[in-house]
Amino acid sequence: MPRQDGETSDRPVGAERVLVILRNLAEHPSGLTLDEVARACHSPKPTVHRGLGVLKTAGFASQDRAGRYLLGDEFLRLAFAHHEARPDDVRVRPILEELATTFGETTHYAVLDGRFVVYRSKVDPPAGAIKLTSTIGGRNPAHSTGVGKLLLAYALPDDAAVRRWMEAAPLEHKTARTKTTASQLCRDLADVRRLGYATDDQENEVGVNCIAVPVFLTSPTIPSGAISVSALAYRTPLQHLISEIAAIRSIIAVHQGAPK
Repeated sequence: MPRQDGETSDRPVGAERVLVILRNLAEHPSGLTLDEVARACHSPKPTVHRGLGVLKTAGFASQDRAGRYLLGDEFLRLAFAHHEARPDDVRVRPILEELATTFGETTHYAVLDGRFVVYRSKVDPPAGAIKLTSTIGGRNPAHSTGVGKLLLAYALPDDAAVRRWMEAAPLEHKTARTKTTASQLCRDLADVRRLGYATDDQENEVGVNCIAVPVFLTSPTIPSGAISVSALAYRTPLQHLISEIAAIRSIIAVHQGAPK
């Protein structure tokens, strides 16, 4: 119904209008004119202009030389500061949840800790699948896991580095399929560097396989950790996980704001 200022009840008002303005500025990185903001917000120009003035005063909006409105530096600073301050496991959880729902399998986020990986986050599928025994905070040898081999491939850039790493201690046989010789591990890590993903073909636990990919939360070149999709081998063969690598990467890219 009409109000005294001439706006109708289905239009944003007050604080809601300011939030709608912010959202529209965020959706248009090249900026918007006052007319365009007003149309996007379904509000009169004078009221939108006042809202933009409030945002400019707070540093949340700015204007370029052509008079177009953009997100302000202060808003961006706060947004990035908040994003960087969030723990890794909080930032990757939406990715793990979508992967678990999409593929119906358990997903993990793990980081490298010396010769081991530590699981920082785990999401089981919402229904239908058998849950794995892995736990948040649990550790496994890096050489026997997909997430571990993925991260080792970045930490040990060539065969010489792999061999030096192996000299520090013998590698544990977790299963009959665990790769424990220098030639085996060098070959596996070379494949990881070439393909951009790692696999675990029942090498850490009999009956369980997985595929792992890197996650770059703090650097464009050094992964902060690795995400894996793990499954019971009888139900989801490793080759099926490999065939889904493009879809897995796409989901991660969307959540991280990168092109597919």
